[in-house]
Amino acid sequence: GPLFEACESVLPQKGPRDRVIFLSPAGSPFTQDKAKELYRDYNHLVLICGHYEGVDHRVEEYLADELISIGDYVLTGGELGAMVISDAVARMVPGVLGDAGSAAGDSFYEPILEYPQYTKPVDYRGWKVPEILVSGHHANIARWRRKEALRRTLKCRPDLLAKLQMTAEDKKLMAEIAGEEEES
Repeated sequence: GPLFEACESVLPQKGPRDRVIFLSPAGSPFTQDKAKELYRDYNHLVLICGHYEGVDHRVEEYLADELISIGDYVLTGGELGAMVISDAVARMVPGVLGDAGSAAGDSFYEPILEYPQYTKPVDYRGWKVPEILVSGHHANIARWRRKEALRRTLKCRPDLLAKLQMTAEDKKLMAEIAGEEEES
């Protein structure tokens, strides 16, 4: 009863752009695409995050619009999962991040990992920031970043590349990466 009443109090006139989500190991996996969908398609999200073994099944059957799981592991409750979903969706809301375009460059916004990040100083203990990044040539820096993102994805998460719609430039960069791997 309290879960139904709580949802009804925050969504008294539930409409098609309102969504009630129950966090459950039985739910579909939460992905960046799901975060984009939740941001794009809904005005209000209600996340029900009780303890998995203690919520009446009728909540899942009659109250929740969908079930979402944040991964194949067990937590003591769904509160952390709700925070994960909230944070992933909130990053897309204009004004939440300092730079409006930065969310689109994050890992998984596309099915690709982000390029390696470097900060100052340029030389730390003899480990130097790649020269191209301090060159000031923006087009070359952008190309390097894309190539390194592809290289990192190939090395760490090759499964993601099957989902990536590669541009002609991406294919060229992948060929360069393959050639460099053969040389080493």
